[in-house]
Amino acid sequence: MDLEIKDLCKTYPGGVRALNNVELTIPTGMFGLLGPNGAGKSTLMRTIATLQDPDSGTIKLGDIDVLRDKDSVRKVLGYLPQDFGVYPTVTAESLLDHFAVLKGIQNGKQRREIVKALLERTNLYHARKQKLGGYSGGMRQRFGIAQALLGQPKLIIVDEPTAGLDPEERNRFHNLLSELGENIVVLLSTHIVEDVRDLCTRMAILVKGQVLQSGAPQEAIDGLRGQVWKRLISRGDLEAVKREHNVIFNRLFAGRIEVHVLHQSNPGEGFETVEPDLEDVYFTTLNQANHKQAA
Repeated sequence: MDLEIKDLCKTYPGGVRALNNVELTIPTGMFGLLGPNGAGKSTLMRTIATLQDPDSGTIKLGDIDVLRDKDSVRKVLGYLPQDFGVYPTVTAESLLDHFAVLKGIQNGKQRREIVKALLERTNLYHARKQKLGGYSGGMRQRFGIAQALLGQPKLIIVDEPTAGLDPEERNRFHNLLSELGENIVVLLSTHIVEDVRDLCTRMAILVKGQVLQSGAPQEAIDGLRGQVWKRLISRGDLEAVKREHNVIFNRLFAGRIEVHVLHQSNPGEGFETVEPDLEDVYFTTLNQANHKQAA
């Protein structure tokens, strides 16, 4: 069941254009939507989740018209928003049972079995009697996935799910998402490049409401092969290097600054070729968008 998005546009009061003719085909599996803060990712997620309407465009989930038949979408949708609030004084088991009732699971025995199975799947059964206010950030996110899985959804949307998680919780959450993506559409919205690199077979980069890159991450990486060069420099040399070269990004490395530049051939003394990765693709796309706007 593919998710098909065509010509989607949304402009907020004040003239902020959050979505600008967005077109995407999202197949079964993990799909990563990368973009900086303010790129329009959350607007797109909320629109797909039937929480707001676009100005124009269409969204189809298989045979379902998402914008016209919202009730049918909600029956097969699991959604974990960026800010997933919980009742701190309620236990995980009680709140998940409450969500199951809201999802339409009325049979008490069936509901208890489903709640138990979901808490086990998200590795929270041992903490089922614990109040949610005592959960760690990673545990709350796993609880969020548990509620998103109610009703056996065909589409799961997760918005910035790993921000603020420690490495152990992030890995546990990644494993859970990867398992989910084997049979259904899982749409992962994030500004963390590593999440898309580690999880997704398909991706898109959204910048200022426009899709500037889409496809398989490895194909995008292959497109930069032989064009990315790195060099270690001192902090004081950074501005000069930026003036002389097309710097993709820079980061601290062993007390110095490692710069990555884009060039068809060796850009000069001290540079060495580097195997590109998704971070290079992402920042190259952002830089090109910024240069195009400046021009």
